[in-house]
Amino acid sequence: MNTQLIESLVQAVRSLLEEERSLFETKLYREIPYPSNLELAHLRDRSKAFDFLKDEPDLYTIEDGESIKWE
Repeated sequence: MNTQLIESLVQAVRSLLEEERSLFETKLYREIPYPSNLELAHLRDRSKAFDFLKDEPDLYTIEDGESIKWE
């Protein structure tokens, strides 16, 4: 881990004027695209994070809501 680089970046951000910091935050956080439904489905399929749901009963049916639109 490059701790020195991280510390330098933190100092640089802290030295920005409020307007500059706001622009920086916009560029950093708001311009990140959200994952698509397909990307989320791939993540779900490759991850074990939701394996616990396999033991849960199916509470909903296809008629309960809107379907996911695959891109």
